[in-house]
This record gives sequence, C-alpha cells and structure tokens, in this order.
Amino acid sequence: MFEEIEKHKKEILQKSGLSDSEFDLFFSIVSSRINLLPKNEFKDFVKKAIKITPDKNDTEYFALALKLNCAVWTNDKKLKEQKEVKVYSTEEVIILLKDF
Repeated sequence: MFEEIEKHKKEILQKSGLSDSEFDLFFSIVSSRINLLPKNEFKDFVKKAIKITPDKNDTEYFALALKLNCAVWTNDKKLKEQKEVKVYSTEEVIILLKDF
C-alpha cells in the first residue's frame, strides 16, 4: 500500500492541491495509524482472492479484505466487477463520511 501511494504521489499532489510538505505530514499521520498485518496472517485467503479479483495486482488487497471481512477503497472500476468484496470509490467514501 505504501508503495502504491509513493508511486502515485505526483498524481495525488496534483488532484489534492497539497504541497509536498503537507502530503508528507498527512502521510506520516495516516501511516502511524495503520496496523500492518504480515502476509502469513492472510495467506489462507490468497487462493480465493486470485479467483475473484479482476486485477491480479490487487490479489493481496482482496485477500486481506476477505480475511478482515471489510471493504476495499479504490477508484479502479474494474474491481467492482466481482461480488465477494465490497468496493467503494472515493466519491462513495465521501458520501458515507458525510452521513457519519
């Protein structure tokens, strides 16, 4: 996940309007609140994740979502093609947060 964020940092900065230092601060705060789960703790869900994910690059995210029985947040519309894991877009997350 951290690699994905770094990979897309330029795009995130452009879309968010954040400066490099604001992004770094935000990323530092968010990453300090994330509990990392070793892959061996959700490895039993990888086979099922491989079967259901429309994008094999997202297998580990789906395996983790299956393990934790939780949704995935992404704007990749292709990931909504399966029905096993709930997938929320940023727009949907914003709507959910407004209702919260």
